Amino acid sequence: MKPSVEASLSVPALAGWRIPAAIIGGSLLMALSAQITIPFWPVPMTMQVCATFLLAGLAGGRLAAAMVAAYLAEAAVGLPVLAGGSAGLAPLVGPTGGYLLGFAVAAFLAGEWIRRRPGGLIGTAVPMLAGLGVIYLLGCLWLAQFTGWQAVIAAGVAPFLAGDVLKVLLAAAVTIALRRLRRAA
Repeated sequence: MKPSVEASLSVPALAGWRIPAAIIGGSLLMALSAQITIPFWPVPMTMQVCATFLLAGLAGGRLAAAMVAAYLAEAAVGLPVLAGGSAGLAPLVGPTGGYLLGFAVAAFLAGEWIRRRPGGLIGTAVPMLAGLGVIYLLGCLWLAQFTGWQAVIAAGVAPFLAGDVLKVLLAAAVTIALRRLRRAA
């Protein structure tokens, strides 16, 4: 019997150098996804949501959260990994800070849910959509300090929701496809 993708990428299966390499690779995927931007207000649209949930679906919660946390640490120390090549503490504590933190929390929660209860497209997409809700919740709680409560949904959810749902569905479909490829190999 061949091991599943989740088992092959779980923290216990990655020993020695593999865990740091996976974390660096995941943070690189996050950085690359941040550079795929569509100019938008108040912040650009990126592929970070898709990358977050792709990592969660393939690596499990703990490892995916570590990958996203490494990405955020890289930004904090000044590496130009955030959208538009920005870096430093200012973006992490600015209006988008809650969403950025939400990526790590959502990666953990969705990844653990998927790892514990793997399923098909629906069984993968539902935890990812719940994780998207976590990103929006943390993002809006933080953004409200900058926009006020009455404007937070209009500024921080409504313009992005349809695109983010499509990114989640893309991440779920790619996760399922990669699992099937892994099983066939």
